[in-house]
Amino acid sequence: MTWRWDYTWDVLPDLLAAFFKYTLGVTLAAGVIAVLLGLVLALGRRSDNKIVSRTTFGIIEFVRSTPIPVQLFFVYFGGPAVGVSLSPLVTGISVLGIHYACYMAEVYRAGIDAIPQGQWEACTALSLSPQRTWRAVVLPQVIRRIVPSAGNQIIALFKETPFLIVVGVGEMVYVAQQFGSTTFRFIEPVTIAGLIFLAASYPTSVLMRKLEARLAQ
Repeated sequence: MTWRWDYTWDVLPDLLAAFFKYTLGVTLAAGVIAVLLGLVLALGRRSDNKIVSRTTFGIIEFVRSTPIPVQLFFVYFGGPAVGVSLSPLVTGISVLGIHYACYMAEVYRAGIDAIPQGQWEACTALSLSPQRTWRAVVLPQVIRRIVPSAGNQIIALFKETPFLIVVGVGEMVYVAQQFGSTTFRFIEPVTIAGLIFLAASYPTSVLMRKLEARLAQ
């Protein structure tokens, strides 16, 4: 099958529109959920309450141990059976956000564990409240330590958005597949979709590596 440039220019605008409207939009929305919920899960994992700690650990391990397509399928198609009916877009954002929140929880945990024990003891000696300790001492250092790893998780999330085809979200790969099904020419739309992913993710990966090296100094 030869490459057709006229067909390429026909499909490119729709692929770019799907990229900016869905692929990028879902990544940003799910990324915000992952960053915020990941911190909540990390704190729950470190709770002195064994019920909270063990429950949080169980949730994290369960979500991390099951594939995203299965999670999408059960939330979207199984949700109505228990009274939870979500649109395909909301389902995709929620599942990706929660899935990567569980990975972010481990990133936060590693950052918290890297805080020297002496700093915790110094906060206690200064009679700082737990809230003040976390807000003024711990979290600023944790955020600085985890920025590169958190960035890599968001990049990974971005590359998982094609799984939303399971619930029919019109993201870029879904649009490429639709073009191929209509014209029986898959090489151009799928290749372009792959190149757009590469053009978006590779520079970000390079930036994360440079940021990691800078923060390590």
